[in-house]
Amino acid sequence: MKQAKSTTSRRSFLKVSALASGGIMLSFNFWAEAKPLPGKQLTDSKDWVELNGYIKITPDNVIKILNPNPEFGQNVMTTLPMIVAEELDADWQKVVVEMGPHDNVKLGPQFTGGSNSTRMYWKPLRDAGAAVRQMLMQAAAQTWSVPAEEVTTKAGMLYHEKSGKSGTYGDFASKASVIPVPKGVKLKDPKDFKIVRNSKKNVEGLKIVTGKPLFGLDYTQEGMLIAMIEHPPAFGMKLKSFDASETLKMPGIKDVFGQKLYEDGYEQAGFDTRTFNDLLVVVGKTTWEVMNARKKLKVTWEPISESKETIAGFRGKREVIVPAGLESTSTQLAKMVEYSKMPAEQLRKDGDPETAFKNAAQIIERTYTAPFLAHNCMEPMNFFAHVTDDSALLIGPHQAPGWIEPTLSKILNLPVDKIEIRMARMGGGFGLRAYGHYVTEAALISKKIKAPVKLVYSREDDMTYGIYRPMYTATYRAALDANKNLIAFHLKGGGIPEHAVHANRFPAGAIDNYLAEGWAIPSNITIGAFRAPGSNFNGATEQAFLDELAEAMGKDPIDFRLELLKRAKENPVGKNNEYDVDRYAGVLNLIKEKSGWNNPENKKYSRGVAAYFCHNSYAAHVIDMLKKDGKPYVERVFSTIDCGIVVNPDAATNMVQGAVVDGIGNALYGELTHKDGVPEQNNFNRYRMIRMREAPKSIEVHFVENNIDPTGLGEPPFPPVFAAVANALYKSMGKRFYSQPFSKEIGGA
Repeated sequence: MKQAKSTTSRRSFLKVSALASGGIMLSFNFWAEAKPLPGKQLTDSKDWVELNGYIKITPDNVIKILNPNPEFGQNVMTTLPMIVAEELDADWQKVVVEMGPHDNVKLGPQFTGGSNSTRMYWKPLRDAGAAVRQMLMQAAAQTWSVPAEEVTTKAGMLYHEKSGKSGTYGDFASKASVIPVPKGVKLKDPKDFKIVRNSKKNVEGLKIVTGKPLFGLDYTQEGMLIAMIEHPPAFGMKLKSFDASETLKMPGIKDVFGQKLYEDGYEQAGFDTRTFNDLLVVVGKTTWEVMNARKKLKVTWEPISESKETIAGFRGKREVIVPAGLESTSTQLAKMVEYSKMPAEQLRKDGDPETAFKNAAQIIERTYTAPFLAHNCMEPMNFFAHVTDDSALLIGPHQAPGWIEPTLSKILNLPVDKIEIRMARMGGGFGLRAYGHYVTEAALISKKIKAPVKLVYSREDDMTYGIYRPMYTATYRAALDANKNLIAFHLKGGGIPEHAVHANRFPAGAIDNYLAEGWAIPSNITIGAFRAPGSNFNGATEQAFLDELAEAMGKDPIDFRLELLKRAKENPVGKNNEYDVDRYAGVLNLIKEKSGWNNPENKKYSRGVAAYFCHNSYAAHVIDMLKKDGKPYVERVFSTIDCGIVVNPDAATNMVQGAVVDGIGNALYGELTHKDGVPEQNNFNRYRMIRMREAPKSIEVHFVENNIDPTGLGEPPFPPVFAAVANALYKSMGKRFYSQPFSKEIGGA
């Protein structure tokens, strides 16, 4: 892929190019507008500089919209083009959607994560659609010799009511391409939306259900080989030596070799996280042959020594200690207890919490723990690479291709414009596929064997390779006066190897005396982003503790939260409170209404409630639990979400429902433990997932209706599910649950 060059500022313009067929293609800058370059052909790539989306209109009035962001099931392939089509006033039935190429210059950040896809692209995609619509209207006005303000549009058609003239967008596409791009085009009032806020079917649904090749594992190329990696059996070990003589005798095997991922002293980017640096690679014709041959390896492993790594992340450079040793869950838990008693880093302090606790009539203190969690994407990690001396082609599933591109450039010693990355649909991500280790591994293997190769992880490889959700603990303390008023709140959270404390979130800002502290224990077990990073534990524990606190104060749990929010609005404490009080209270009031919180007919259920803010959005759940075969079962769930304007309601509902099932499963069963550095769960026969019969019969989702620009949705519904489950379990079992997974205390899985 040749890198575009231009003397024009990289963030300065909007360009339009006429197609050879007489159509129009709009490629729009993410931040700014400028004049078009008329008459250029689509294939003239040097004219497209830092553009991040395309609208292509053919003479027969077919509109093609390129989706810029990687797709892993959150349905951006449908949602983002809907935004363009809305402002374009297109006929959705005539819209064709394609996955755009990886090109941060043309298509912007192209990052799927942090619940940012719709939020990030909302304004630029609307601007792009509106600009093209205006240009088409001007082209029609010139052709018909009428005032442009008299031209109207509807479903891909242009009309001049007074003269009775009409035409398709395709009729005027070529002429529109030479019209200067208008600036500051007025966008639609949300009340006039016809596509946005109306459910549209997944544009790839038919391909998915009919098994069309979409995923990285589907990709094949003539002459392609398969590679797999043999990694150490335990964290804290590394490759010492190997004997591959028997492996090389196996059918289909081409090569076995050692490969270093990063050279000594390599400065890692923020998402260059990797578990094992010294790789042992087996390459052959087929996956089955390579899997069998790998079993014949004779390998000697040795302990690692303590080391330091330099990581240049979003917050600047930092040094990370990687300790030696073979870690076990039992010793990790003991060490967390020890660390929790030590002084910690102060993250926020309001008032005088020490004095308030000293003078308290009652102190409530509870400690919560949660284990490492594996991502367990349904599609194990994989990537195709074909690296030559002067170029690299990489194809596969990745959440942030722009983040791995600079790393590939350094590792392969190739300029960025010689590296082409094509994005496949992902079979799950949840944060794991934001990391680039498996992409880099594939590239280095291809370079070594001088052939196209697809790197494939087995399920066992995937589950034992690290980059887990961290192991967490947190201790909450609340001080009450003689009248059971809340006078102080203290959160002290820790983890391996990081804590989950979000110091400026609720109930910070609602309590006069507030203290938040954090600490962490270094580990050689690698961790990374996991759906709603940090929040998935902080939200779980905070909301469980608030329920217990409400009970001690003799208050209804929803009313208690609303009282705190009222205080935070009328007389907020401290600074930097992250949440919007009205939006937070909005989901609580709505869940109270929609769940029939105090209705007599719901008394047969053990009900648990929780609400949380993260990733710019607000979510609340009521879990209704019954006994099934003597064990607690979540029969139904009510969910309320404030994520701003909901672009595609059915898809949004599905996302919330998926988060609910995912949260219930992880709360009850999710756990990855270690013994002497060895993961004790290496496949689904040992790593317990929620089963079909355990999923709720009903998950009723309601969205707060407002005209706020879209915020986040993939992650916000997830954290409060854990707490709602814990609070319902208390009602069902008559005891509080403080350690995940809860099934261990319930009595088995």
